[in-house]
Amino acid sequence: MLKDEQLFNNDGPLNKSLQTTVHLWRHFGPGWLMFRAGYALRRRSGLMRRSLPATSWDAQSLSSFLCDPSLADSVTYAAHRAEQNVPFLFDAADREKWQPHFRRWDAASTSPVRIADALFDGVFRFFEHHSINLGCPPNWHLHPVSGQEYPADRHWSEIGDFDGGDIKFVWEPSRFAWVYPLVRAYWRTGDERFARLFWRLVEDWRESNPPQHGVNWKCGQEVALRVMACCFGLYGFADSPETTPARVAMLAQLLAVSGRRIEANLSYALSQQNNHGISEASGLWTLGLLFPEFKSSDRWKQLGRDALEHQCRKLIDADGAFSQHSVNYQRVMLHACLWSIRLGELHGQPLSDELQERVGRAGEFLWQLQDEATGCLPRHGANDGALVLPLTNCAVEDYRPVVQSSYWMRSRKRCLVAGPWNEELLWLCGTEAIESPVEERKRHDWQGRESGYSVLRSHHGHVMTRAGSFRHRPAHADMLHTDIWWRGQNVAIDAGTYSYNAAPPWHTPLARTGYHNTVTVDGRDQMDRVGRFLWLPWLSGEQSPIVSSEQGNLSYWEGTHDGYKRLASSVEHRRGILRIGAEHWLIVDSLKSDALHTYRLHWLLMDVPYELDESQHHLTLKTLHGPYDIRIAADTSTELTCARADRLSSRGWYAPHYGDRQPAISLACLSEDTSVMFWTLLGPNVTDLKLCVGQVIATTKDWSCRVQHSIEKPTSESLLTSATVTGVLTDQWTGATGGPSMN
Repeated sequence: MLKDEQLFNNDGPLNKSLQTTVHLWRHFGPGWLMFRAGYALRRRSGLMRRSLPATSWDAQSLSSFLCDPSLADSVTYAAHRAEQNVPFLFDAADREKWQPHFRRWDAASTSPVRIADALFDGVFRFFEHHSINLGCPPNWHLHPVSGQEYPADRHWSEIGDFDGGDIKFVWEPSRFAWVYPLVRAYWRTGDERFARLFWRLVEDWRESNPPQHGVNWKCGQEVALRVMACCFGLYGFADSPETTPARVAMLAQLLAVSGRRIEANLSYALSQQNNHGISEASGLWTLGLLFPEFKSSDRWKQLGRDALEHQCRKLIDADGAFSQHSVNYQRVMLHACLWSIRLGELHGQPLSDELQERVGRAGEFLWQLQDEATGCLPRHGANDGALVLPLTNCAVEDYRPVVQSSYWMRSRKRCLVAGPWNEELLWLCGTEAIESPVEERKRHDWQGRESGYSVLRSHHGHVMTRAGSFRHRPAHADMLHTDIWWRGQNVAIDAGTYSYNAAPPWHTPLARTGYHNTVTVDGRDQMDRVGRFLWLPWLSGEQSPIVSSEQGNLSYWEGTHDGYKRLASSVEHRRGILRIGAEHWLIVDSLKSDALHTYRLHWLLMDVPYELDESQHHLTLKTLHGPYDIRIAADTSTELTCARADRLSSRGWYAPHYGDRQPAISLACLSEDTSVMFWTLLGPNVTDLKLCVGQVIATTKDWSCRVQHSIEKPTSESLLTSATVTGVLTDQWTGATGGPSMN
């Protein structure tokens, strides 16, 4: 049998270029391949640099962007802007009446004033978690961790994405997320220091980043998010004496140059089929609406609208799931769309009902996956800590702000009671929104028919899993991964995302199958990794409907995928999840093949003190709410291993935030055979998990559950045929035929 460490560090077969091309053709299509090849040629040949040259600010004068060049004088321009009174999300007149709300939401440890004050000392927030002293103003081209400085005198197309470590650490301050706490602090206190610092940082950034020079012009999405933040600051400090005509004209010039940069490369963003296209479309839509004096405003507005409509129609599934298979990036998309929808309403140019319906479903999707007690979601998919609109005192892991905002945009009602999460809704939609009625709703079992996501709920927690087919580029090789939440604690966790570009063993390993709560075959991922962000071939999955017993004490879901059918000797993997009562989950994994394989069942668990009984395959977590048991059994010989924060590998770690790794408990059960059935029982007070012929008996101190199965069943039937629970719980469930099948 392979050692567990060998399985964990096995990189699988080398990529074969011809096979990769075939898969790319199949999944992306010839048009996409031709576009990307042409884009690479434009970049390498210098055509891109020549079509959008690096220039000085003087060469990109404000007058060159205006319909009426006579407005270019700063005093004249500022007066024109004031006279036009172009509407935004809020107005300076709102500030006084919002004060009581701010007082209700603020505490000493969570007030935006604290974050804004730290900026004076040069302390910037990264990924809404880390605090790093960069100086004030910072060196906008310096990587704060590696110390490497990116060239400020080269065209952005000549700078590689991964030349100097993780580029996101350089981009983060230039995304201008710091604008939001400055505005929020100013609206709470009226302290002109915050307005002064806003303008000082913007002026310094402009001086240090001439048009198209350096790394901070490299990504159109970063430019678009900077546009949104600048507009927020312009209106947030509109009545401050620090907002002089010269500064207004300066910022307008910066925004006009930014619009030109976004437009010039919008086609590349759209080709990515993810939040880049939506963010950049939002940036153009914003500029077109808010700056009608720009010559390009009508074109940018139309480009932004068309791209938003097309991208939302194409990238948001009917069940609300987003193309990036990431709850964090789904929030990025939602924030860009909610901002755009609201601006359209205020300008009498609403986006389509279809777009608004899709966006509403995307917010509903997050609500369905959410933990009721904490507002958190599974760390599912790529998770870089992006928070486009940091407008509340809630932690970045708390998704209640965007869930509340998206629900109100859809129904003009709130789905959550009052709380600090309401502040985002206030900034977007005003006091009418946060004073609207609350529509009380209760979460139940839920399935996304199109995307394959499922949530099974109980009184004390829930499980999230997925068995679906990829129609867009996979982020992680994590099909059938299972997240388990118990009494507000994420017990069985997703490892998250540490970094997109770090030194081994941290070069994006957490996206791999072996780090998720599922089964790995022969150390292979469910798909082959052929690039930093590319998995091939895309797998397909199927799930069965969730079915429940008459009394509701038992419910069952089943799913399968074909990721391991690509092996020379194919393997069928099916997973069944049985809820027993309010706190227990029995999970069965069936793997069948005609040849010998090494199977590895893995569970990544929250980091708390624990006890391990290796001989009994029993681990007990000592949580804040009491002991929580994980007991594993199998119908063949197995070996159990457990690791926490392994010093020589990335096993036994997770990334709660981007760039932050913390210990976790990695429990793995290995078997070498042609076929195997793994059984995992999770919950408090588990006393036994016993395998008999054709059945499994799960026991706690309060009840016993007898589960019938047939491993030799036809593939059209479900893995489990019946379940009977006796004791404190009394119920019975009989499985139906027609389980998921990839045949």
